[in-house]
Amino acid sequence: MGRRKLISPTEARTLLGLATDEDDIIRHYTLDPVDRLECEIRRRPHNKLGFAVQLCVMRQTGRLLGQDEQPPTATVNYVADQLGIDARGYAIYAQRTQTRFDHSRFLTEYLGLHVADKDDRRAALVAAVETAAAGDQGNPIAAAIIAEFRKRKALLPSLHSIEKIGLAGRAIARRRAETALIKDIAPETLDALDRLLEVDPAIAQTRFHWLRSAAEAPGASNLVGLTDRIAFLRTLGIDPGLQSRVPSGRWDQMIREGDATPAWLANDFNASRRHALIVAQIIKLGQKLTDDAVTVFIKLIGRLFAQAHSRKKQRHVDSRAETSKALRLFLDTISALQSANDCGQDALEVLDREVGWHRLLRIKPELAAMVDDSEASPLILAAEQYGTVNKYAGAFLQTFTFHSARRHDPLLAAIAMLKRLYSEGRRALPERVPITHLGQAERKLIFGKEKSDRRLYEIATLGVLRERLRSGDVWVEGSRSFRPIADHLMPRPAFIAMKEQDRLGLGVHSDGAAWLNEASQVLDFNLKRLSYRARAGKLEGVRLEAGTLIVTHAANDVPAAAEDLNAEISEMYPLVEVPDLLREAHEWTGFADQFTHVRTGDTPSNVSVMLAGVLADATNLGPKRMASASKGISAHQIGWIRTFHARSETYRAAQACITDAHTLHPHSRVWGNGTTSSSDGQFFRASDRAAKRSDINLHYGSKPGSKFYSHLSDQYGYFSILPISPTESEAAYVLDGLFDQDTILEIEEHFTDTGGASDHVFGLFALIGKRFAPRLRNLKDRKFHTFEKGDTYPALRNHVGAPINAALILDHWDDLLHLAASITTRSVVPSTILKKLAASPRASQLAKALRELGRIERSLFMIEWYSSPALRRRCQAGLNKGEAAHKLKRAVFFHERGEIRDRSFESQAFRASGLNLVVSAIVYWNTIYLSRAVSHLQRQGRNIPDMLLKHVSPLSWEHINLTGIYSWDTEHQMPEGFRSLRFPRHIRRAA
Repeated sequence: MGRRKLISPTEARTLLGLATDEDDIIRHYTLDPVDRLECEIRRRPHNKLGFAVQLCVMRQTGRLLGQDEQPPTATVNYVADQLGIDARGYAIYAQRTQTRFDHSRFLTEYLGLHVADKDDRRAALVAAVETAAAGDQGNPIAAAIIAEFRKRKALLPSLHSIEKIGLAGRAIARRRAETALIKDIAPETLDALDRLLEVDPAIAQTRFHWLRSAAEAPGASNLVGLTDRIAFLRTLGIDPGLQSRVPSGRWDQMIREGDATPAWLANDFNASRRHALIVAQIIKLGQKLTDDAVTVFIKLIGRLFAQAHSRKKQRHVDSRAETSKALRLFLDTISALQSANDCGQDALEVLDREVGWHRLLRIKPELAAMVDDSEASPLILAAEQYGTVNKYAGAFLQTFTFHSARRHDPLLAAIAMLKRLYSEGRRALPERVPITHLGQAERKLIFGKEKSDRRLYEIATLGVLRERLRSGDVWVEGSRSFRPIADHLMPRPAFIAMKEQDRLGLGVHSDGAAWLNEASQVLDFNLKRLSYRARAGKLEGVRLEAGTLIVTHAANDVPAAAEDLNAEISEMYPLVEVPDLLREAHEWTGFADQFTHVRTGDTPSNVSVMLAGVLADATNLGPKRMASASKGISAHQIGWIRTFHARSETYRAAQACITDAHTLHPHSRVWGNGTTSSSDGQFFRASDRAAKRSDINLHYGSKPGSKFYSHLSDQYGYFSILPISPTESEAAYVLDGLFDQDTILEIEEHFTDTGGASDHVFGLFALIGKRFAPRLRNLKDRKFHTFEKGDTYPALRNHVGAPINAALILDHWDDLLHLAASITTRSVVPSTILKKLAASPRASQLAKALRELGRIERSLFMIEWYSSPALRRRCQAGLNKGEAAHKLKRAVFFHERGEIRDRSFESQAFRASGLNLVVSAIVYWNTIYLSRAVSHLQRQGRNIPDMLLKHVSPLSWEHINLTGIYSWDTEHQMPEGFRSLRFPRHIRRAA
């Protein structure tokens, strides 16, 4: 095994490397008069030059120049020019070891430095320990060590010594955190923790594995299983407050290591590490299982009422024949009565003769049943499934403690009463029960008869609990996801300090009144101008008909020549196997090295196995099938490397590595400058195995599935992907991808379709200082919201809606800034807040204020949409890129007919991340060869303008073999490091 590394070679060059760019060379290698005087004392020109170079190197880096280290030529030339000496003389100086040593000893005293001693190394170790307390990343630890040596005016030791100090400091920080976590735990409790790693005969597995393998699919038995696990965790007596003893970064590292450690491996750890790992996992599992249980409860109750509505619709469909028969009889009755009235005959006699009184009496019970069915409340239909609800409701309510933002909340009183009924085994409701949390219709159904209905009351209460849990109005003790909204945001004192120091960095003023005044003037001016241009017919592609603005559908602006060029270049791509493509992309970018080991931080020892694991996720094959399709790679190897190297953060780092390389490639500038992006969801059906966890959205058919919601730059560079439920609004996740990524992209404008748009999203984009440009469906039916009266804009009267509530925005301006700052500082995931704001049946004041602000921004956007054909084309082009990329994803995600088989969110997230990464590698590989193909055609005298070339996308895959037997270590002869282009016959003839 090689020596353990603390930092990568790239990080070492950043921390200790010599200046290479012009600005750094000027800043660090400019000699002052005193420096020149010292140089002139040396006799020979090459000694003067070497002395000056050593002086500048020591001043810049705080270390000696390595014995075989050659400074950059530009640096030597710059120093030589200042001294008027031939730079070639440095080669002579570099050969004289004794002279270099004498100069370095003199320069150490000249610069006020000293050789690092025992005290310096001890201080550096303390700095390393303090930095490592925040996490395991080697770069900050090494930087802290270097900073401490420089602070103490000590010469930096070798990189090997710095890494040894850093590794020792990290080991000490780990031991201290482990000790702090378990120091007050009783020995008998520690023994109980050790028994978690032993196979329990009652369940035929270890309790450690049992706790971590809870099913997430919504089902009564699964919810009961979750509550059983939570009850078991509580018997262990581990206080969740122990987490506060460990710094957050160190805690996260302990959790990552625990997640990747199976029970059999944990048994091999020393006692301190093993016990700390188990304690951390128990605390984390308590939070996760609580979140999972509440999520399953929310899905079960939501499904209960959804099925009630479906049954009601189905009963209407099933009763069509009876309804038709009843309507026919009713029509005959009216006709008979009309005939009797016209002829002056006895109505009952005519009715009995023409229709039959006995027929009317016979159908009366059927009509009564039909009326009851049509008027049946969803609550009554949901109560038909009370037997299923009863299996989990008691266990769920008794397991958790609920809290509310409202004082003396009747819902909490109702929950407490239901808990008591379950614990006492009583079926009937007591005489007095809390009812103010229910609506009038529910109360009438429950208490409208002589005896109150326990089933209806309980299901109605659970329905209210579901809605208020989703909105954050009620929360669960011990949960991370279901907390008050304020707990998700950055601490209020930190926000106030940032605001007072003017460090918020948002897209709006800190003064709400000033921002509203400016927004009202801009909105008023733009509406008046739009009104005038609409009346005058000066809006390109927009016409005013009967007071309604109608946008004309733009024609496809892709020239035929671009399609021909795209086909021609696609035929020039080299034929390649997907394993070779991934390896070449890794050799160009090093993306596989980002999959570092969860504990040591080492890069993968076998890159081929790591790439096979990524491709197993991307193609939906999974480790076992990928191993059977790969030469020389076993399922055990793939499983092992994925367990310890594949995590959400390493996938994100690898994605950023490829996307950054693609962004910096010169050809990417043809498609855009990397400041705009689009996002869209792509639906994948679930196989029978994963169907229970997946949801059904009838928009995609009657089969369950999941969506992969991804973000794509204007340069075809993917930078984020997330699996979401197909029933969830995409709008909640639009902002997630802009912040949950580590690329160099600076997105300023973002496009979505209608599914990604809401007034809340418009408001947040304005607050954080980015442009939101969705393609809105039924735009003519959407209203402008104004500060002035609607009569101010007569031509737009049909388009003006409710006025802006400026007072509400002003009253909650600080809260809006607090929310936006929490998102920009990554204190909270945007979707967490957006889902809670949208879920509440009675919107909070913050939600209303954000909606009002969003209405202002949406109105301004709609004005620009009507006024600017360029915006409409830009948005359409951005969305077209995403839709075209979906086809490539569908081709890569081929196995099992593209159906998702994974039942856990984490596994689906790996599938999505692997798919995004492989597609990005294909796009980058294609971009390189597309650029080479264009250069070849241009050398042949072809004139290919950028306006034509921007329509040639890097999304082709016909030249890539995605299936078959995978060979991972095949060597290819590639002149100049690239494959040879394929030349069709007519191109070869011209050449």
